[in-house]
Amino acid sequence: MGATGAVFQPELIELMRAVLDDAAVMLPEAKRTSTRKAEMASHILACAAKGERDPVALRRAALSAIVECTHYSHDISPERRVV
Repeated sequence: MGATGAVFQPELIELMRAVLDDAAVMLPEAKRTSTRKAEMASHILACAAKGERDPVALRRAALSAIVECTHYSHDISPERRVV
């Protein structure tokens, strides 16, 4: 996820923070660990470093990364899987 050298404006940082908070709320409470949030933040940063600014796309990237690399997809209700 090499976002090395990326510089983010304060407005984008605030957007990414809001996206992370929104994405974290979609996880079951027991799965909202600091490790999980750090993993989601890493994916959000990587997408933003590539130029993505759409909050829905950023949230989708964060959540799909979590769902794809864990066994927790069954914990997310079907209506929440559609991000």
